[in-house]
Amino acid sequence: MKLRILAVGRAKTGPEAALIAEYAKRLHWPLSLEEVEERRALSGPELKAREGELLAQALARASSKSAPKSAQERAGRQILVALDERGRSLGSREFAGKLAAWQDQGAAEVAFVIGGADGLAEALRQRADLVLSLGQMTWPHLLARAMLVEQIYRAQQILAGHPYHRD
Repeated sequence: MKLRILAVGRAKTGPEAALIAEYAKRLHWPLSLEEVEERRALSGPELKAREGELLAQALARASSKSAPKSAQERAGRQILVALDERGRSLGSREFAGKLAAWQDQGAAEVAFVIGGADGLAEALRQRADLVLSLGQMTWPHLLARAMLVEQIYRAQQILAGHPYHRD
């Protein structure tokens, strides 16, 4: 199963990018990060809609970018997880269970989408298999990416029975 994070905005070098890279290299699942950005000066609702279009285009490219190699991958589908403050808040063990279930069901890819400063376009929220919240607080987008990658790593360690996660 492949994991993808599709996010609005560019991550420059810095502590958040280093943290994302550190957790990403620890993962057994292949993980890629694709960033999209609208450079035109658009208003809030217009910008949010355009960013949604860019994310949807990236999702389409991500799911068709490489031809599936195994029968399981050919049978699998893309799971879409939208990060949104109004989404469902999961504990680390429950999140690990979701990833394990998707893998067991033969999902070829789990794509996580993170919107811009104005949030995620409603069309992506509606299309998502899971709308996930990292909590009720608002987080900087780069920190949200780092938190997501850490939770994916934590899920991997939970599923492996590793003591990284303690109850």
